[in-house]
Amino acid sequence: MPELPEVETVRSGLAPVLEGKRIKRLIVRRKNLRFDFPDNFAKRLAGVQILKLSRRAKYLLFELDSGETLLSHLGMSGSFLALATGETMPKDRKTKHDHVVFEMVDGVLVIYNDPRRFGFMDLFATHEIDECKFLQHLGPEPVDNQLSAVDLKLALSKRKSPIKTALLDQKIIAGLGNIYVCEALFRANIHPAVRSCDLSLEQSQVLVEHIRQVIRQAIEAGGSSLNDFTNADGDLGYFQHSFDVYDQAGKQCKTSECTAKIERIVQGGRSSFYCPLCQK
Repeated sequence: MPELPEVETVRSGLAPVLEGKRIKRLIVRRKNLRFDFPDNFAKRLAGVQILKLSRRAKYLLFELDSGETLLSHLGMSGSFLALATGETMPKDRKTKHDHVVFEMVDGVLVIYNDPRRFGFMDLFATHEIDECKFLQHLGPEPVDNQLSAVDLKLALSKRKSPIKTALLDQKIIAGLGNIYVCEALFRANIHPAVRSCDLSLEQSQVLVEHIRQVIRQAIEAGGSSLNDFTNADGDLGYFQHSFDVYDQAGKQCKTSECTAKIERIVQGGRSSFYCPLCQK
């Protein structure tokens, strides 16, 4: 599933071709993805201008001059492809799952593809963004000063669940997913099974710093190409080449002088990867 860095990479790729541009026509090739499309979806988007493209957690937000905001979630395998005027479709692209096409007034085509159809799109009044059911319970973003060690320690103080499981709760930190939680915990030398309430303030500070660092590095690298992720240009990300522990079970720990091998456990139905010596 695309995580925050992948979604941010898509946003930064789409922004130059969509912000300030007007949608000529929206082609919707099925009645639903994960959920049904909003009523009169194509009609409500025809002719509107996209004022701003932003991101909240793993959601893309298209602010429109109609007073509405289009929300898009990529689900497990969703991706956008932008084609400039006159540009042809890549020969190896599978178009069967091109479910939504934005035809822009300037000739650009933006195509949403989703083989597994776990993604979705929604429309809501922009001034009601705080009441949006997908956004209203999200925690602070991990990429700016919204996230503090004190607040994280407080949020975890009454939780007895493993720290790995707690960090995947979007109410605590918005946008974190399995890959980058594993990487951040490794860098912070925190075992994924440590009880959340046992995390000290000092550990919280170190963890916050490494969460920011790993997310920032992943964004700079263009995300990860695991599963079906591509950015808006159709290119694969490459942060996976920098994984320290994720999907590295049985391999030597990358920490200098550490003799252990990376291990894997299952927590809440998700794989956790860690070093048994560096993370205690």
